[in-house]
Amino acid sequence: MTLRELFQHIGENPNFILFYFLIIPVAAVIAGVLGKGEGHLSPWKYLYATLIYLVSVPGIFAVALNAYFFLFQRGDVMQTDVYLQILPIIVMVVTIFLIRRNVDLSLIPGFDKISGLWFMLFATMFLMWLLEKIHIVVFSYLPFQYLLGIFVILFALIYLGWQKFVR
Repeated sequence: MTLRELFQHIGENPNFILFYFLIIPVAAVIAGVLGKGEGHLSPWKYLYATLIYLVSVPGIFAVALNAYFFLFQRGDVMQTDVYLQILPIIVMVVTIFLIRRNVDLSLIPGFDKISGLWFMLFATMFLMWLLEKIHIVVFSYLPFQYLLGIFVILFALIYLGWQKFVR
């Protein structure tokens, strides 16, 4: 099964993905009501961390997918898949907003790691876009596995640079 076939299957059968992206913000609202003012305490902060990771991984993937489609493939905005390219980003933002109303995000375990992942991913995508725009390497003619390899190498270099910068 290719990624395109998977996306097509999800687009034809959106029930699971709609349930997934509906239940997470609902859980954040319920946790906010039940744990009002206690979000920094042990059981709640781990629930919030789980909810943030459950929406951040698909949300980051959707942002990277959109960046790839629109910056490198020059995709048509009217062909955007609402379930896979828009919904994860909206739910990620809404869920983090709901959680932030009850607890300071710096108190959530692992939130610094996920925000570091956001930074590294966006920095890598920006660097690849910049390289593609100045035509040092034309990415559009490379097979996908080479593009993925370059992305992983740039990601690792930015990660190492970020680690040295933070220390």
